[in-house]
Amino acid sequence: MSSIAEKIASSISMTDLKKSSALKQRIFFTIMVLIIYRVGSFIPLPGVDASALKELFSGEGSGLLDIFNSFTGGALSRMTIFALNIIPYISASIIMQMMTFVTPSLSQLRKEGPSGQQKINQYTRYLTILICLIQGYGMAMGLMATEGAVINPGGFFIFSTMVSLLAGTMLVMWMGEQITIKGIGQGSSLIIFAGIITTFPTRFMQLTQLANVGQIQPITLMAIIAGILALFYVTVFVEMAQRRISIHYPKRANMMGNQNMTHMPLKLNLAGVLPPIFAQSLVGIPALIATFLSKAGVQSNSLQLVNSFLQIGSLTYIIVVGLLIVFFSFMFASLHFNPEETAENLKDSGAFIPGIRPGESTAKYFDYITTRLTVFGAGFLAVICLLPDYVTGNFGVMLISGTGLLIIVNVIMETISQIQSHLISSQYEAIMKSAGKQKRRFR
Repeated sequence: MSSIAEKIASSISMTDLKKSSALKQRIFFTIMVLIIYRVGSFIPLPGVDASALKELFSGEGSGLLDIFNSFTGGALSRMTIFALNIIPYISASIIMQMMTFVTPSLSQLRKEGPSGQQKINQYTRYLTILICLIQGYGMAMGLMATEGAVINPGGFFIFSTMVSLLAGTMLVMWMGEQITIKGIGQGSSLIIFAGIITTFPTRFMQLTQLANVGQIQPITLMAIIAGILALFYVTVFVEMAQRRISIHYPKRANMMGNQNMTHMPLKLNLAGVLPPIFAQSLVGIPALIATFLSKAGVQSNSLQLVNSFLQIGSLTYIIVVGLLIVFFSFMFASLHFNPEETAENLKDSGAFIPGIRPGESTAKYFDYITTRLTVFGAGFLAVICLLPDYVTGNFGVMLISGTGLLIIVNVIMETISQIQSHLISSQYEAIMKSAGKQKRRFR
C-alpha cells in the first residue's frame, strides 16, 4: 500500500490537478470565501472616522499595533467589522485545548469521540462570544478616548461597536469552518495567512519609498530582504525536519519471519506556531492598551513605564517574550505529545523500541527525546520571532513579523500536503476502479 502511495505521490503534476474536478471545486470554494473575507475587511464600523486613526498606526510606538494589524489584513487600522478577525476564536480554542487537559469533565468529553468534541466546539464558540464582547467593549472605550475617532460617542456607540465586532468575528469564524469542511487547508490559519500576505505590497512600497528618500540605505534594504528570505529557508527546513524513532512490531512478522519495523516521526518543533502567538498576545494586551491610551493623550507614569519596558525591539521586550515563548513551547509540546500515554499504547500493542524496555523505560526515553526536541524548538521559535522584531524596533521598518513568517510557512506546507493527499486519494481510487474493471473482464 505504501509503495503504491509513494509512486502516485512522485507522479503528481499540474495535469493531475486539472483532472481532479473535486479538488478544483474545493480550491475554487476556498478562493471565493477568501475574496468575500477580503471585501468584508473594508466595511467600516458605524460611527467611526477611520481617517482620525491614521496617526495611531504611524510613528514611534506602533510596532505591536502593526503586528496585530497585519494579522487582520489592515482591518484593524481601518476599524472595520473584521477588526478583531478570528483572533478571539483562536484564543478561545487555545484556552479550551489547555482546559481539556486540566479539567476532568472536559477531559472526559475529549475521550468520548465526535460527540464529546462537538460539545467542546460548542463551549469554544460560547467562550469566543465572551472574548469578543470584552474586547469589543475595550476597543469602543479606546476609540472614544481617541480625539476625533468617534462621531457620536456614548452608550449607543459602545453597544453598536460590540455587536458589530461580535458579528464580524462570528462571520469570519463561520467562513473558516466552511473552508475546513468544503475547501482546502485549515480555514482559521488560511484566513490569518490571507490577512498577512495582503499587507506585503503596502509594506514593500513603504520600504522602497524610505530608500528613495534616503532614510534607508539601499544596502540595508537588500540586507533586510535577504535576511527574510534566509529566515524563510531556515523555517521551512526546520518545520520539515523530523526525529524518527524506530518501532518494532513482533506480532506483525512477514513471510520470512522477520519482525516488522516502522518509524515514529517527531517534528523538531513539537509545539508548532502557537507559543509565539500566545506569548505576543499576552505581552501585547498591556502594551497595546498603553500605546492606545498614550496616543490618545492620556499621560501616566504607569503608561510610560509599560511603553518603555515593552517597546518592540527593546531588551526587556526580547527577554520577556523570549521567556514566554520557551514556557509556552514546553507547555504545548507536553499537550501535543504525552510520553506515558504513548509508551502505554505501544506496550498494549506489543511494540517496543530496540534496546528500550517497554513501559516506564520507554516513557522515560520519550521524555528524554521530547525534552531535547523542545529545547531546540523553543530556541528556534525565539530566534525566528524576535529577530524581525529587533530589526523593527531598531531600524523602524517591518516587512513581516517573525510570527507572521511562521504562520505563512506552516499554512503553505499544510495546504500543499492536503492537496497532495486529495490527489493521491483520487488517483488511488481511479487505479482501484480500473483494476476492478479488468477483473470483471476476465470473469
